[in-house]
Amino acid sequence: MKTLTTVALAGLTSVTLLTAFNTSAAPMNPYMESALISVCKSAQSDNLLHMRKTIKSHRLSEKTVALKVVCNGEDIISFAENSGANRTANHLEKRLGDSSIVDIAQVYAVNF
Repeated sequence: MKTLTTVALAGLTSVTLLTAFNTSAAPMNPYMESALISVCKSAQSDNLLHMRKTIKSHRLSEKTVALKVVCNGEDIISFAENSGANRTANHLEKRLGDSSIVDIAQVYAVNF
């Protein structure tokens, strides 16, 4: 009896989790999906002119693409580097801009 209850509880839990997972994954707009696929393919091609035209045709900015696009589970810069598209990867890295982290405690000495 205890085994039957345990099996039934495990089955109910797994069905509940699968249902919750399927409802949380919203389907992507087909236009957006094709746009992102074309951006990933153009980044992989190592042709800067083709990549710029693709990004511009979908009304995206290069900085947004560099920061937010994921291709095959990797960010687009790593994806381009792993595909041998070094010019594309370098170009997208430049679009990220310069940023640095400064420890304010070292800049301003506080004595009390």
